[in-house]
Amino acid sequence: MTTLLPPRGILLVVSGAAGTGKGTVTANLLKNHEGYAFSVSATTRPPRPGEVDGREYRFITKEAFEKEIREGNVIEYTYYCGNYYGTMKSELSKLDDGKNLILEIEVEGAMNIKRLFPEAVTVFVLPPDYETLRARLVGRGTNTADDIENRMKKALTEFSLIGQYDYAVVNRTGHAEEAAATIAAIVESEKHRVFRTLDDVKRLFPAPED
Repeated sequence: MTTLLPPRGILLVVSGAAGTGKGTVTANLLKNHEGYAFSVSATTRPPRPGEVDGREYRFITKEAFEKEIREGNVIEYTYYCGNYYGTMKSELSKLDDGKNLILEIEVEGAMNIKRLFPEAVTVFVLPPDYETLRARLVGRGTNTADDIENRMKKALTEFSLIGQYDYAVVNRTGHAEEAAATIAAIVESEKHRVFRTLDDVKRLFPAPED
């Protein structure tokens, strides 16, 4: 018996300025909600202490990254602070397994994904307010005063582009699990959008001929 096919996984893009806690939110989503996979981006920057190749990022050389671009194996990328960051085409295979694939990427990359894959769901993670964002950056203890100012300016630029996203979710301090649950609810709702099963419905229930 022919039935409706199970829905393909949702391509979920999560963005947010430095200090919004988007990484903590996506980690919570992966840990506490079933059916999610993480798209491991490639980068040419060196790994930071505690980072593992293939887990946080795929760490490759600049020459190797540019070769992947030329061969059409990178679906989106950006050049930031002297390094490449991008998503490899091979990561999309996780969608075929029915997994909701999380792409945690910058605004520029998110817009490229939306252009290439209009069915993707884009979510922008926001801090509760300006002061909280600054306090989070200062609290890291790893950024100079100039670096913090540059990141705040960049954040304001990114916030101005939020109208290009489908959803905005506030990540309140200490409540990343609530932000993750909100995103999970968004994804579950998106799975029931008509356009995702329209072809199957037309095939199973053809309109009567005149």
